[in-house]
Amino acid sequence: MKKWVKRLLISLGILAGLLLAANFGLNFWLKTQLPEYIKKNTDYKVSYKNLDVDLSTGNILATGISVNSKNPQNTNVIGLQGTIDTLKVNRFGIYDAIFNKTISSSDLLLAKPNLNVILAKPVDQKKGKKRNPFLFENIRINDGKIAIFKHTKQKFLSVEQLDLMVENLQMTEESVEDKLPIVFDRYSIKGQNFFFRPDNIYAITIHTINTTDGQMAVENFKLIPLLSFTQFKKFYPQKTQLFEFTIPTMEFKDVVLQKNKVSLADAYFQSPIFTVYNTGVKKIKKEKRNSDFEVNLENIKLKNAVAQINKPDGNKLLSAGNLNLNISQLVFNEETSEQVIPVAYKDFTFSGKDIVYADHQNIAIGSIALKPTNGEIRDLSLTPGSQPNGKMTMDLKSNHIAFNINKLEFINKKLNLDVKDVLVENANGTIKAGEIKPKKNTNSGIIQSVMVRKVSLKNSNLTYDKGKEPLAFHDLNATVNGIEISPKANNEGLSFTVKDYFLTTRNLAYKTQFYNINLGLLKLNKNKIQINNFAMKPLVSRNQFIKMIPVERDLYDLKAGQVTAEGDWELFSQHKYINASHVEIQSADANIFRSKIPKDDPKIKALYSKMLRSIKIPMNINTLDLKNSVLVYEEDTPESIGPGKLTFSNFNMNVKNLNSAKAKGRPTKVDIKINCSFMNLSPLAVNWGFDVGDQHDNFTISGKTSNLPANGINPFIRPYLHVTATAGTIQEMLFNFKGNPAGLHGTFNLKHKDLKIAVLNKNNHEKKGFLTAVANVFLKSNSGNYPESVTVENVERDPTKSFFNLFWKGIEQGLKKTLIGKNVEKTEKTVKSAVSSVKDMKESVKDIKKEIKHKKNTSQPQEEKKEKKGFLNGIFKKKDNSGEK
Repeated sequence: MKKWVKRLLISLGILAGLLLAANFGLNFWLKTQLPEYIKKNTDYKVSYKNLDVDLSTGNILATGISVNSKNPQNTNVIGLQGTIDTLKVNRFGIYDAIFNKTISSSDLLLAKPNLNVILAKPVDQKKGKKRNPFLFENIRINDGKIAIFKHTKQKFLSVEQLDLMVENLQMTEESVEDKLPIVFDRYSIKGQNFFFRPDNIYAITIHTINTTDGQMAVENFKLIPLLSFTQFKKFYPQKTQLFEFTIPTMEFKDVVLQKNKVSLADAYFQSPIFTVYNTGVKKIKKEKRNSDFEVNLENIKLKNAVAQINKPDGNKLLSAGNLNLNISQLVFNEETSEQVIPVAYKDFTFSGKDIVYADHQNIAIGSIALKPTNGEIRDLSLTPGSQPNGKMTMDLKSNHIAFNINKLEFINKKLNLDVKDVLVENANGTIKAGEIKPKKNTNSGIIQSVMVRKVSLKNSNLTYDKGKEPLAFHDLNATVNGIEISPKANNEGLSFTVKDYFLTTRNLAYKTQFYNINLGLLKLNKNKIQINNFAMKPLVSRNQFIKMIPVERDLYDLKAGQVTAEGDWELFSQHKYINASHVEIQSADANIFRSKIPKDDPKIKALYSKMLRSIKIPMNINTLDLKNSVLVYEEDTPESIGPGKLTFSNFNMNVKNLNSAKAKGRPTKVDIKINCSFMNLSPLAVNWGFDVGDQHDNFTISGKTSNLPANGINPFIRPYLHVTATAGTIQEMLFNFKGNPAGLHGTFNLKHKDLKIAVLNKNNHEKKGFLTAVANVFLKSNSGNYPESVTVENVERDPTKSFFNLFWKGIEQGLKKTLIGKNVEKTEKTVKSAVSSVKDMKESVKDIKKEIKHKKNTSQPQEEKKEKKGFLNGIFKKKDNSGEK
């Protein structure tokens, strides 16, 4: 053997001996001197029964350990107090512990530890010194009892019968306040009576935790408020909500906690109970900052949950039972936190029963089932809340609502929704309109595009009540296709369009202050309307109506067998229009009553051309036909005995180009032709025309009637003119007028024969012979075979009266000039003078009678008085009677 080899072996032997001696010496020193050394050079007092240290590997084994802080009041270091049955450390960093004051180890085993740990006071990141960390790659605790306290001595975390294995555990109070209190890579845990208090408001308790093959099971998890709701509102006046949770069973696996990241898989929560208490404090919007916290939950299952949200007054706002939720691949991170819905998911299913929401509008749901692509609601009930506060409310039920979704996504925080279809069945009840308030914000909000391809409403009975004017739909079935909602071009509000719709309803009823309107059948789509058995019936009598209206107004009683319309119209979008090719009204029966007893309406009445022009949307009806109808107009005055009456039977009207002058390039002239039977006695034909686009509102109206017995118009003139036609015939009457809002002019031609009239007394019974004679003296009873037309001129319109009042004035002037003469004003004065003379003569006779009676009573015997009284009385009575014949 060479000398250098021999020397090397001797050196190695000496080194080994030295190491053995050093190891023996170190162990001897550790056993005898280490506790005193630790006491002098650290913040702790430590004792133990046995201690073995392998200097070469850094392995330490100790038993019967007792540890206490030298100064429990020092909050700058972690406080320790308790015992450890066995401590085993592998690869302890002796050099770092001595020279760098860093405690580190690859493996740490604590058997039956019973420790109280007081966390050090958090370090001021700007001023404070960085503390010596504890770094353990792996920790194992068997049958431990550990309690962790904050530096304030407030319990932070505790657990009993703890069996724990974690890899790369880190736990300091600094972690609690910034991110997570405990972070690790892998774990296995088993324990009882777990307690965790993250702040002064809540505590978390768990009865047992158990991990088997990577699957953790937690029994009886509770999030418990440490304050009553009253105390919470008092001590935290800015907080908006207080929470309380109980979860009897929850399971999950593959838990990973790393600084700002939480991830786990197959989370299962059995029969949890969630309660939220609202304080009523409005949440203060803070400047939003990006979140660097990340949550990844592979699968979540919530089964048979119960949830309740309370109002500030303690009453329930929302309650729900038997909630079930499955979510796959739920993610919350910095990217999703910036979105409207701050989480992302691959798929989910949700179901629940007995869901009740109570506010200004109460909502109750028997059951609900939702998926990303569809949903279904059973037994929906809506009822008004206790304080509607002027908002729209609903009182209705539906036993089935279902929908299917093609796409739901948010792009740049804007909603893009594509709904395939929505079905509502058996909806029955009332929708009450709320107060209409001006919209303060007209922007489009979060909506980018909403498309609902089909909405179906089946077998429903709905009433829309607006200001005590209910609109009731019975047996309602409706389908709406192609609903699109999108922002307007200027982003001021939303545009709303409908591609197509179809609606049918029976016994539609609309009630107003004065009318009950009914439709036996309504069919409606974008190209056709059909109405059967239309009726508009007064709810009050004529006398009641007169007392209820402040100024004169028409009272209508209308019926129609059928109304149809064909064409196309758009009533839902911002570009509304009506373009009908044909509208037809069959078998209408209209009664119009007007009383002159109320005050005149002082409002200026527009002519029909201006009324049509005031319609704000383009409207064009190529042809409107009113067929086989009856029109009755009745009017009374304070002096009339019953109403005057005009009857137009077998009424047929054709209107060409009824429009609102809003469609560029289209003609605006309206032509109206009327053919009917006047007073059920003679034919009447009228041609009427005006141009809606004419700002001067000029019009023309002409017509003809023939073979009308004069007494045929008595039902109209007798009640309030106190005149009747006793004989004669109107063989032909022609009129041709032109006019504008100021008045009318034209020609009038009347061919009549043997015309006689009678003037009646105020009771419309006895003839006033003298006045009748005077009237007939000036009346032209025969016109001859070829009567000349008279000129109707300077007929002024009262702007507070209707068009027909002006038209009647034109007819009236034509009649006067024809029947009395062209000097009609002079003749009227003569007649009035004659009538005045007769009245004066009657007054003189009455004076003479009074004087004679007075003389008889003063100078004649009683018997003579009787005889003369009877004689004179007979004379004057006879004269008086003869004057009334």
